This record gives sequence, structure tokens and C-alpha cells, in this order.
Amino acid sequence: MQLSEDKWLFQISAKRKLIELNFREIWRYRDLLMLFVKRDIVTVYKQTVLGPLWFFIQPLFTSVIFTLVFNNIASIETGIIPAFLFNLSGITAWNYFKVCLTGTASTFRTNKGIFGKVYFPRFIVPFSKVISNLVKFGIQLLILTGFYIYYVGFKGADLTINSYLLLVPVYIILMAVYGLGMGMIISTLTTKYRDLAILLTFATQLLMYVSAVPYPISEFQMKQPQYSWVVDYNPLAQIIEGFRYAIFHTENLQFDWTGLMYTGLLGVILFLIGLILFNRTEKSFIDTV
Repeated sequence: MQLSEDKWLFQISAKRKLIELNFREIWRYRDLLMLFVKRDIVTVYKQTVLGPLWFFIQPLFTSVIFTLVFNNIASIETGIIPAFLFNLSGITAWNYFKVCLTGTASTFRTNKGIFGKVYFPRFIVPFSKVISNLVKFGIQLLILTGFYIYYVGFKGADLTINSYLLLVPVYIILMAVYGLGMGMIISTLTTKYRDLAILLTFATQLLMYVSAVPYPISEFQMKQPQYSWVVDYNPLAQIIEGFRYAIFHTENLQFDWTGLMYTGLLGVILFLIGLILFNRTEKSFIDTV
């Protein structure tokens, strides 16, 4: 009598390719992905007094401080763009990158309990951070749009909508790719080196100031020409500057297609490196975390 072989629907194996991102498997677990996204959105300000109002307060308060310090005291010029609007646009873009980076960087440490008990595609966790933070970014983008309309319609700012506005989604994707790629790299390192988690907060703050968030690249090049390479070859500075250029399209902001392609290519490489390290670490991190 010949025994019939069982046909399995799915097969989980420890063997992985060097670069593996199984979209079909992620789609099968889409309900879990949405659950993680909902959890991230609901629990962030669940036990706070102001709750979701922090989505509005944080960028507005930071923009006011930047305007006072960098524009009024340090006399940084923003051209025809109102200083507050200039700062709000940079902070809105930077905040999305930052929360994607910091949220992804703690993937293994904060989820070690669930990772050690049940199987699901681990990539879902950092990917959920990108999606949930996109909701928050959308809210802050609406705030930016409201102030743009206010300055143009009521303050007479000489700003016009242009075709480069179509590049905004491209820069949003780039911010997500960089945050996800760098976050996955850091998350793999923090399983062995806990100090990196402490260093990350300071490093992101320092990175903001060398990524053209509080100033145009042209202003930095004019005042500090010997250090212009800091922003010229910084892909994050190119993203922030390009995001502003797509919205405002003014002469004091820099943009070229070569810089966009350079930033995009570097982002893809960074993401692939992060994915390779992430896939390798998920097999054995439970023993070291």
C-alpha cells in the first residue's frame, strides 16, 4: 500500500536567500500588518492629556523656535519663502524620516517577546512603522498646506504651484526608504551593542543640523564654503532641499536630476544592505537580545 504524501500550503524554512523580500507572504499577513499599524497610531499618545493634538503641536512649536533662533537671531535668509513656512516644510519632511528611523531601529528589542513565540514575516514590523508614520506625516502635510494657503492668500507671498509638485511623492518614498534602510541596519547592531540605542537620539539630532533642515543649502555654501561638502554629499540634505524645491520652486533652493538619481540609487543600496542584515539577524537575535 502506497502512502500518499501530504501537501502543505506553506513551508517555513531557516534557509534564506541573501536578498529576500517575499511580497506574497507579506500580503497573506496583511491583516497582521494593519493591526500593527493601528497599534502604532493608537498607542503613541494613548495616555497623554492632549492626545493626537501632539501631531499638530510638535511641528508648529519647533517651527516657531527655528524661526526665532535661526532666522531672527542668526539671520539665515530664506529668500521669498516666509521663514516660518520654510521651517515648517523642512521639519515636516525631517520628522517623517526621523520617526521611521527611530521606530525601525528598535524592532528586535521591542518585539523580542512576540518574535520568540509565533512566526510571521519579521519585515512586517518595520514596514508597519513606515505606514503608520505616513498617517502622521499626512496630518502634518495638511498643516503645511494650510499655512501655505494662508501665506499666499492672505500675506501675499510670491509663491506659485508648479509641475515639480509631482515630485513630492518621490521624496516621501525616499524618506521612507532611507528611514527603513538605516533603521534595519541599526536594529541589527543594537541586538549586540546596546549603546547604539542610546546614541541614536543624539545622532539623529546632530544629523538634522547637517541635513539642511533649518537652512537652504545655498546659504550654508555661502557662509561656510569650506564645509559645503557636508551638505553637498549628504543624501538627506538633498531630500530635504528637493522636497522644499518641489513645493516652493524658488531660486534660492537647489535641485538637479543628477542629485535626485544619486540620492535614489544610494537609498536603494542602503535598503538592500539593511534587508540583508535584517534577514540574517532574525535567525539568531533571540540568543543575544
